[in-house]
Amino acid sequence: MKPVPYDPELEPGLAAFLDLVERIPLRADTILENRARFATIVPSLEQQVGDRPVDVEERTVPGPPGAPDVVLTIIRPRGGVTGAPAFYALHGGGMILGNRFFGVDGLVDDVLRFGAVGVSVEYRLAPEHPAPAAVEDCYAGLVWLAEHAAELGADPARIVVTGASAGGGLSAGVALLARDRGGPHLLGQVLLCPMLDDRNATPSARQYDGIGAWDRHNNDTGWDALLGPLRGTGEASPYAVPARAKDVSNLPPAYIDVGAAEVFRDEATEYALRIWATGGPAELHVWNGGYHAFAGFSPGAEVSRAAVAARLSWLRRLLS
Repeated sequence: MKPVPYDPELEPGLAAFLDLVERIPLRADTILENRARFATIVPSLEQQVGDRPVDVEERTVPGPPGAPDVVLTIIRPRGGVTGAPAFYALHGGGMILGNRFFGVDGLVDDVLRFGAVGVSVEYRLAPEHPAPAAVEDCYAGLVWLAEHAAELGADPARIVVTGASAGGGLSAGVALLARDRGGPHLLGQVLLCPMLDDRNATPSARQYDGIGAWDRHNNDTGWDALLGPLRGTGEASPYAVPARAKDVSNLPPAYIDVGAAEVFRDEATEYALRIWATGGPAELHVWNGGYHAFAGFSPGAEVSRAAVAARLSWLRRLLS
């Protein structure tokens, strides 16, 4: 299928990103090799924080029942806050790559913009830890955050779960878990280019087969690792695969953002449509010519600046 063309202003950033990460095809037998390489290109926590006025601490908190503890990185404006919003950040990486420091730079930005508490969680990766390990780890960290919000200077009624790619899918899964378990209140969910549907069969998935920053083949590798023999069956958990949730009503307001030139375009759009069909609140932005995670890897482009501005506008409206 003919793909939607990339925004010309984004193409240099995409080429640089592909040169950095696409040297080893991501397949079942190269996950560990890719993971090790990916770890070398994620800047350290210290590099991402720099000299910005924040306090950073690590906490080890209880994990899911019968599972290992979960490590959180907590970032607050220097000197502390009271009654602040909290951003609960879940990193990307296709369910198989990355760590809690991936994307911390942007989390620090939001902590300072909004006078917020930022929390990034280390969740278990597939295939060593198949579903539902990752989403359960993320949910356990959320429960701890809600219970200890006041201690951290946060308001437990103003927690926003946020993530990109796999982190966007996990954010949607955590929102579903919190609803179904009567768990922590979430003020909102930010789903950026979210990985939601294991079927990988939409027109956009077929358009970006062998093309782009995260193509259909990579997506197959991630879902196979996460779900194993349950992939493509009705037995796959909707918390691990939010697109399979039969009921998407009564969820926190959703901000859904995706590029028109990427594999996740159609499943992200469908998720917003399903929320609206229940009468639920969602805001959807589909950015023409945007590749997967374009705003992070091509930050100077006009469309990237527009995407960041739209997300911040939604957050200001939500938090007000």
